[in-house]
Amino acid sequence: MVPSNSSSDRTQSDIRAACKTLRAQLNPKTRSQLSEKITANIIDSDFFSEAKNIAIFVPMKTEVDTWPLINCAWQQKKRIFAPITQKNLNLSFHQFVDESDLSTNKMGLQEPLGGELIPADELDLVLVPLVAFDSQNNRIGMGGGYYDRTFSFLKQNANDSSPKLVGVAFECQRVERITPNPWDIRLLSVITETD
Repeated sequence: MVPSNSSSDRTQSDIRAACKTLRAQLNPKTRSQLSEKITANIIDSDFFSEAKNIAIFVPMKTEVDTWPLINCAWQQKKRIFAPITQKNLNLSFHQFVDESDLSTNKMGLQEPLGGELIPADELDLVLVPLVAFDSQNNRIGMGGGYYDRTFSFLKQNANDSSPKLVGVAFECQRVERITPNPWDIRLLSVITETD
């Protein structure tokens, strides 16, 4: 957990910077071992076993390695969709199969070229990348607001249970408290190597 000088006084930018540094300090072997534990925890969850249409991010260098999870989902015949950033600052989700070609966008994110498009509200499960999170399932991302904008309909329809937004992170990214912005979408849960 990130040490706090009263983390309620820290801005989201401060927390983001501290957690990005902690995440980057994990050595490759440790990152791989922790990612395997996180993958196992996700696979063992009810929300994963029940989901048919799953959005999974393609990992950046210091993020949880989602490739083992993607491969497992393909083996289980689940439909995998990867997020693609749009000019309107929303995400679209395109089907991602073993044969999909990937391109790297201007932010360094890998995205599939083409693939069937699915509306965000038809996904069963969205595995969300994050930089920091707290015990209330508040999340700090990279600062672009893509997930919050794309899934704002969940805030407007509080009874809507689909899709389930679940964060994926290392335990070192947990902070004591995040003060959410009014537009932030709270996650259903966050899976780490300890959950």
